Amino acid sequence: MTGTNPSAGAATEVDVAVVGAGLAGVGLGARLRRAGRTGFAILERADDVGGTWRDNVYPGVACDIPSALYSYSFLPQPAWSRVFAPGAEIHEYVRDVARSEGVTPHLRLGTELTDARWHEGEAAWHLTTSRGPLTARVLVTAVGRLSEPRVPDLPGLGTFPGRVFHSARWDRDLPAGLRVGVVGTGASAIQLVPELARRAESVVVLQRTPPWVLPRGDRAYAPGEARPERAALAEEADRLFEARIAGTTAEAALRERAETHLRTQVPDPALRALLTPDYAVGCKRALFSDDWYPALQQPHVTLEPGPPVAVEGSTLVAASGARYEVDVLVLATGFETTRPPFADLITGRGGQTLAEHWSDGMTSHASTAVHGFPNLFVLDGPNAGLGHHSALEVIEAQIDYVLGALDHQDQAGGPLEVSAAAEEAYTREIDERAAGTVWLRGGCRSWYVDERSGRLTLLWPGRAAEYRERFGVFDPAPFRGRVQMIGRMSGDR
Repeated sequence: MTGTNPSAGAATEVDVAVVGAGLAGVGLGARLRRAGRTGFAILERADDVGGTWRDNVYPGVACDIPSALYSYSFLPQPAWSRVFAPGAEIHEYVRDVARSEGVTPHLRLGTELTDARWHEGEAAWHLTTSRGPLTARVLVTAVGRLSEPRVPDLPGLGTFPGRVFHSARWDRDLPAGLRVGVVGTGASAIQLVPELARRAESVVVLQRTPPWVLPRGDRAYAPGEARPERAALAEEADRLFEARIAGTTAEAALRERAETHLRTQVPDPALRALLTPDYAVGCKRALFSDDWYPALQQPHVTLEPGPPVAVEGSTLVAASGARYEVDVLVLATGFETTRPPFADLITGRGGQTLAEHWSDGMTSHASTAVHGFPNLFVLDGPNAGLGHHSALEVIEAQIDYVLGALDHQDQAGGPLEVSAAAEEAYTREIDERAAGTVWLRGGCRSWYVDERSGRLTLLWPGRAAEYRERFGVFDPAPFRGRVQMIGRMSGDR
């Protein structure tokens, strides 16, 4: 995948600057092109598109929702090889979309955003990047929530003599036959541990908290087999939201399903006790696997029911005092989600950074616009995730919202800034609706919840269809107080 090299004569002034070339950024680029808007650039710090699916190449990486839901509704993929698509297929799909939709010429690969500042007098964003400055009328962040690996502060980690890496920075040259330690039991770990068990001499898994695991039922599609209809799957997925409301019959049924899966696959009561969570299903991310529990019962795989506390040479020391000699240390420890590092780089009106605005947890209006940051739109940011459905459902609605905002500016002129009252009202609604969900009442700590404020800041506490209906069309009313009738920046539409 190649894109424009800014040092080779690319424009330094664009109408729309998009940061990130994952599913959100490439999807927006495709829709901008379809709308006839060519004055945009997509900045990507890596050398290829794909986001999460470019970065995560660990063995076993795959989608954890049905493949049919993991493509754009305006450009479905009719030929997924499996019910749950492997990561490499999803990555290739994003690359294909960039090529087929004419997005590639707008890519500025190897270009990292280092600073973005709103200039009131010019009604424009001034961006500093690793390849030079850029000015844009509109700034859209599309960096996602799984882009910055979280590395634990573990004494001695820096002196470990073997190979150590995060699951999202996989060592492609890792040989077989090694002693491997895996820290974490989240979505990445349950995919990679069974694969490691097939090729390692030994595997020890350090589990801080056991996850709830549901049956997966993955399989390859037969040649010529019809794929499920996306719309029908979307409706079915949305019905799962009921199980995310604490105390409902649906929640109890989901727990029974998870408990049955555990009982069926783990006959040993002692091991089963170690693998039984003490919180509600869905409070943390619900996981799907048919080979996680069997992998943990293999003779060369050890489950250590506690976190690591230190690394001493090649020895991994657990909280229990147990010590494990390992050659490789894999950190399946998640990502910086509630406090996204990109927020430190963006400065709005009055010199306030987005991180400062979000000091008590991320807030927004419609999960997309932020008061104090004119002409900024955040994709896949505050309360834009779904705990029961495909993230693309919200992302596509946000793309529609941004396109509607651009169309409105064509008519009204001037920058768009959402009012403080609108942001506060949306935040109150989120808090009120989140209060009854398992994400806040389920008895766990998760990356969905801001660690300082205790607010649910990552997920939309409702059905995907409702979000799309309400926010898939731009409503200028919450913005009207800040629209100024000044001329637009010059540049292509």
